[in-house]
Amino acid sequence: MAMTRVRPGRATRSLFKSRGRPHSAQSVLRHRDTAVLDWAAYIDGHRVCTETVADAVRLIRDGELTAAENGSAGFVWVGLHEPSAAELTELAEVFGLHPLAVEDAIHAHQRPKLERYDDVNFLVMKTVGYVRKEPNGPEVVETGELMVFAGPDFVVTVRHGAHGELGSVRERLERDPERLSLGPAAVVHAIADRVVDGYVCVADAVQEDIDEVEEAVFSPERTDESRRIYRLKREVIQLKRAVGPLAGPLRNLGGRRFVPAEIKEYLRDVEDHLTRVREQVEAYDELLNPILQAHMTQVTVADNKDMRKISAWGALFMVPTAIAGIYGMNFTFMPETQWRFGYPMILCVIALACFSLYRGFRRNGWL
Repeated sequence: MAMTRVRPGRATRSLFKSRGRPHSAQSVLRHRDTAVLDWAAYIDGHRVCTETVADAVRLIRDGELTAAENGSAGFVWVGLHEPSAAELTELAEVFGLHPLAVEDAIHAHQRPKLERYDDVNFLVMKTVGYVRKEPNGPEVVETGELMVFAGPDFVVTVRHGAHGELGSVRERLERDPERLSLGPAAVVHAIADRVVDGYVCVADAVQEDIDEVEEAVFSPERTDESRRIYRLKREVIQLKRAVGPLAGPLRNLGGRRFVPAEIKEYLRDVEDHLTRVREQVEAYDELLNPILQAHMTQVTVADNKDMRKISAWGALFMVPTAIAGIYGMNFTFMPETQWRFGYPMILCVIALACFSLYRGFRRNGWL
């Protein structure tokens, strides 16, 4: 397979020329002198380390190393984290990235999609994480974005957000040169698999929280879970927005010509996992609605019980109040006021009436 040459030699020479390889991804994030996390040239599935990104590009495109005898092509893999417009524009000049795709990668906030610009495929995926923003606060779904430019001899990944780290993906692929020798499609599959695995982990964590809320709602103890249920519904919606729209792009990806037959089989497996997660998340949304309705019903029933108790006690206190009000009107002709046993008799009447009401309320469950 003939190697394509970089368009202007000047662009290749200037590409990040002052930036050497970072010692680690964490050091890059701390010092933030470059958005490039890692890069490498791969020949026949084996990594060839270079001092700069430009060296990796020249290694593949200028024919310093050729493809293996079995015909597997070499390619460059560049990983970036939240690049600036200048950095990504400079990289776009080298690889011939379309300006519209570059603009999407810079500003992010895109729906999952798969687009094709000439011989470059542009894939956008949402990354998710279930994190606790405060030490004692609740866990929430936090989303990021991952853009992949896949060309004939290069892969450029652009990550926004703290989730979807690809260092482990690169290490795992480098331990399997046979898979990596299949070219950029193998990298795209590994990245999609990593993103979908993140969906599975977050969905399982949300499931545990839903189970806890459901147990609390139907427990005999009286608790207020309404805010927690609403928060879970919001997290499920966030997860749904990330998982649902990816089904179409992932399905279309398997039909692209740059994807070999071996990778298409693995992509179908990733699509199956995505389908399972999507159905799981939709089930969460449907499950939270009856849980919320059951909780609100329990709150209403509890409020009614409280109102019955208040009404019952109010009725008990009304009996002596009514009798005392009658005898407090100071009429002249009230025979009971002149009777020696009038006062004890009224007290007995009050006690008997209150006891009868109390017994009746207890029998009916009001007290």
